[in-house]
Amino acid sequence: MLLTFVIIYWLVSIGIGLYAALRVKTTTDYAVAGRSLPFYVVTATVFATWFGSETVLGIPATFLKDGLGGVVADPFGSSLCLIFVGLFFAKPLYRLNLLTIGDYYRLRFGRTVELVTTVAIVISYLGWVAAQIKALGLVFFVLSDGGVSQETGMMLGAGSVLIYTLFGGMWAVAITDFLQMIVIVIGLLYIGWDVSGSAGGVGAVLAHAEAAGKFKFWPGLNLNEIVLFAGTAVTMMLGSIPQQDVFQRVQSSKNEFTAVWASVLGGSLYFCFAFIPMFLAYCATLIAPELVARYIDTDSQLILPQLVLQKVPLIAQIMFFGALLSAIKSCASATLLAPSVTFSENLLRPILKAWKPGMTDKQFLRCMQGVVLVFTCVVTYIAMNSKLSIYGLVENAYKVTLVAAFVPLVMGVYWKRATTQGAITSMLLGLTTWLSLEATAPAWTEVWLPHFVGFLVSLTSFILFSLLPQVMRTPPIPQPPSGQTPHHVGDRPLAHVSPAAGGPAAGHSGGV
Repeated sequence: MLLTFVIIYWLVSIGIGLYAALRVKTTTDYAVAGRSLPFYVVTATVFATWFGSETVLGIPATFLKDGLGGVVADPFGSSLCLIFVGLFFAKPLYRLNLLTIGDYYRLRFGRTVELVTTVAIVISYLGWVAAQIKALGLVFFVLSDGGVSQETGMMLGAGSVLIYTLFGGMWAVAITDFLQMIVIVIGLLYIGWDVSGSAGGVGAVLAHAEAAGKFKFWPGLNLNEIVLFAGTAVTMMLGSIPQQDVFQRVQSSKNEFTAVWASVLGGSLYFCFAFIPMFLAYCATLIAPELVARYIDTDSQLILPQLVLQKVPLIAQIMFFGALLSAIKSCASATLLAPSVTFSENLLRPILKAWKPGMTDKQFLRCMQGVVLVFTCVVTYIAMNSKLSIYGLVENAYKVTLVAAFVPLVMGVYWKRATTQGAITSMLLGLTTWLSLEATAPAWTEVWLPHFVGFLVSLTSFILFSLLPQVMRTPPIPQPPSGQTPHHVGDRPLAHVSPAAGGPAAGHSGGV
């Protein structure tokens, strides 16, 4: 009966996503849902996109081993990321009416910076999407009691999510995310109430966890612990800010208020509900200690789903796996779409325009859908061959954007003296430092994490080379269009920056 429910739920979700595809007429519909989503839908899609497999499976497994100190990056860092996006980046970026985050780098720093940051952003998604595909394989494996291998489950899961993402784009993602958020919230609250009763109540579980030292979060008062804590926290807190999925939700909003406060509310809700799976997993230490002992050192991600299968009634199992599948599917669909749109708009479109100048918006939409298909195949292959855990895949995904994309973004928005020379030098030195330290792994990088050092080098070099005499031309600071409602009509959004307001004219690349 549980498997029957899963199949029915899966088919209904696909059907809803395909229904949403009827709204897709242009690339703007496909990429940012026509910039028309209301507050409650944007809040839901912010929450549901981030509430993925790592939240339900990866974070609880890490918490059981390392306590709160082990989950600094997620949910603490990731929640703050969404809140920071709403408070500091949503308004200025929404006003520019861009299709991708890569468009901002082109307008502010030129084509070279756009290329490097776009490649970094696309690469960063490989691990994140692979984590969702890996989780889908795990769910099929558990529900079939081993009858479906994890590899087969990954292919089935990836194929089903691909169907509605391929045709429906952001419209399909937004509508399914809204429904899936409802399932996640109701399912987790119900299963939390059911499991806590078996464990002796919420108070007993929390007291046991505190006695076991699981609530230790802050580092000790010594430099090494503080540096390690900071390096871990900024990975997702800052590294996931320059990401297309976050930017898409901002740009899909129907107004500035929605763009700002839906991001803040979605991040806050994510932070609150991320603790429920951690609570459930720790209940296993009281309800089924033999289960924890069996999986803690082999595959700790199986502890929570096995607890649900073995110790709770059928209705609770249905609610849990409904919430789990909703979390994975919403995250997977969003993270399939985001890098595909970025790659298509910022890397593929200039090539296609040079090769076929008369390409229509409808033709480019088909190319964008083809990129979604190719990207799905690539991440499925990575998921099937990666040895990293779900949590590890997600955490590692943001290192490249932390060292290459975050500093140019924040400096471009908030520092008028930011230059193309500073941006390019920052990215190159940040990436080189990080990759060199990852390859050589000197002993001191156990504390001074390679990506944290790369981030510090990126920040320092950006400031220094922006202040030095310039040998590269920096485009004018982009300004929002004035006195008109801009639209994307099959062309790059450069035309929406008013030359009279100080922005570059349409088609100007701002190149080095």
